[in-house]
Amino acid sequence: MTSETSTARLVEFDDAGLETWCDDERFEVTGERIGEYAAATNDPIEAHLAGKVASPVFAIVPVFEAMMMPVIEVAPMDIFGRVVHGEQDFHFHRAIQPGDQLVSRAKATGYTSRPNGTAITILIECRTEEGELVNEQYLTAFFRNIDAGKTVGAAAPAHKFDENLRAQPPVAVVPQHVDDDQTFRYSPASGDPVPLHLDEQVAKDAGLPGMIAHGLCTMAFASWAVLTEVGGSDVNRLKRFAVRFAKMVFPGDDLETRVWKVGSADGVTTYAFETVRGEDVVLSDGLAEIAD
Repeated sequence: MTSETSTARLVEFDDAGLETWCDDERFEVTGERIGEYAAATNDPIEAHLAGKVASPVFAIVPVFEAMMMPVIEVAPMDIFGRVVHGEQDFHFHRAIQPGDQLVSRAKATGYTSRPNGTAITILIECRTEEGELVNEQYLTAFFRNIDAGKTVGAAAPAHKFDENLRAQPPVAVVPQHVDDDQTFRYSPASGDPVPLHLDEQVAKDAGLPGMIAHGLCTMAFASWAVLTEVGGSDVNRLKRFAVRFAKMVFPGDDLETRVWKVGSADGVTTYAFETVRGEDVVLSDGLAEIAD
């Protein structure tokens, strides 16, 4: 994520839009859609490719229509050209399976004004039609160079990378490559039609060097790297998975996901991770909690 050099613009946010659930969004999970998403993210785990169980970041697909609706209730529409996906934090109660009939809703819980912009925290709940909680997600929408003038409500849970971990070598290093056609495969599999990922001219008109990869696709890369190296390729063991989107990723990029063990408690092992392109960290503050 890049910040602009101009002075932040003072904008009034609407506090009445906080803690208001959006309308329910429904989604039917199929094995075919699960397999398409796995293939679109270069996922090597057979159970995901075969559509038997969904990969972790597939959890964004059923909630896609609901997740940004609460932002509109808080931030004025004329600043939406400045919004980027800042962070994503999944809390899993169980894996998504084919045949699930899912119901999602979202609400803004608060916003935080910072020197380079304002972050709005969105809480998303995904349940079965019978009411079973499948996952909770915290999405941080960051408005570059927008100053809300104050901080209100609750922010997302922290998942900051401990720099002291760098004193020890990572327990796993996974090389990865973003294919030239990655965005064209990911867009239909995820349901994300944003043209910055699909149209070179639109991306350049927006001031970018060219088309950018979806941040959640890069997050999905990191998820299978972590699962295959320290999770036994078993998505059912993953309890939490969080990142900050630090820099843009482009088709053709060579990436590397590095994983450090933080510690174990109550039958869960915590790992920190990051994904890099050369010297650039593209996914930072990575946190994964895996049941032993």
